[in-house]
Amino acid sequence: MTIEVKVPVLPESVAEATLLDWHKNVGDSVKRDENIVDIETDKVVLEVPAPEDGVITELKRESGDTVTAQEIIAILTPGAVADAAPAATESTEEVAEPAAEQSTTSTDDDRHGPAVTALLAEHNLDASQISGTGKDGRITKEDVQNHLNQAQSAAAPEPETPAAPTAATSAGGREQRREPMTRLRQTIANRLVQSQQTAAILTTFNEVDLTEVMALRSRYKQAFADKHGAKLGFMSFFVKASVEALKRYPVINAAVEGTDIIYHDYHDIGIAVSSPRGLVVPVVRNCDEKSFAEIEQAIVNYGQKAQKGAITMDEMTGGTFTITNGGTFGSMMSTPIINPPQSGILGMHNIVQRPMAVNGEVKIRPMMYLALSYDHRIIDGAEAVRFLVTIKDCLEDPGRLLLSV
Repeated sequence: MTIEVKVPVLPESVAEATLLDWHKNVGDSVKRDENIVDIETDKVVLEVPAPEDGVITELKRESGDTVTAQEIIAILTPGAVADAAPAATESTEEVAEPAAEQSTTSTDDDRHGPAVTALLAEHNLDASQISGTGKDGRITKEDVQNHLNQAQSAAAPEPETPAAPTAATSAGGREQRREPMTRLRQTIANRLVQSQQTAAILTTFNEVDLTEVMALRSRYKQAFADKHGAKLGFMSFFVKASVEALKRYPVINAAVEGTDIIYHDYHDIGIAVSSPRGLVVPVVRNCDEKSFAEIEQAIVNYGQKAQKGAITMDEMTGGTFTITNGGTFGSMMSTPIINPPQSGILGMHNIVQRPMAVNGEVKIRPMMYLALSYDHRIIDGAEAVRFLVTIKDCLEDPGRLLLSV
């Protein structure tokens, strides 16, 4: 008896996915719910758990293959892990027959998947002579092809007379490599192009003096951390200031649908977060009802999940407005692109100590440039400018956030 391991049901809007890294190989034992392989969709990475304890007896697809929902990708022979484990190392009478056959015929090639094994056999290659770049040193199809190319180059006859160095052979080298985009990167690319092609994007700028915010953070940061278990960062101030501005100019919190404008009476703010796979935008919901501490904790949680690739599809859908902070990477000025179907995005930037005229005197102040990109189809320039001025006023006098003035 065997069990088919299938691609999980994908979200309704996702037609296909890509296999990333196999965590198990043929002959490996697994426990129920142990992750076998990661699958990348347009937005998130899904784990495929083992349905039962047992031994992996067949991998039907390779890393990098495109798969669809409910497609069979592996075969599992069920059984207690304690009994199945010897099958991966030595043949015993107590082990189920399929596992025993696998162990007695296992070679180094089997560790690298059926496609690689077939390629090695086709060219009569010894796996031990090829350096693997895959997980745990496993050989990939690209490794085999590179080995073949190097062998062909070495076997080619030397020219009778030395040739002049070319760009490819000059000192230092000019090598190229081709890598496919991840599904997330493809989605980011498509959505950014879609945004620029479908929206009339315009950007307006302002600058904000963060003296009062920094003084407030300095005065209460320890008490805030002790009480709430989270640091008092800048982002919660910007979220709260954005919510106040969105309440005053609700069209910036709206979306275009055909010839209609969809207004939102709630404030779900997307926070752009960097992850190893690229930029993701999880949504902090009902920000108008959340405290500073709840917003800070939500952002910290999303940051941690982003690094693990654990943000879910639901956590990245449904935002009404987005904030992105290029200042964490040193950005001085930028024109952020709207995250469709939203109509506005606020760009934060680096905080720089600059000389400013304050009440007729030159003083050094911590200044930040702000950028608001907006859809000019439904948002007038005056509304966009006043929106940024509202944020500026709230941040330069944080008491406004408490009094909504």
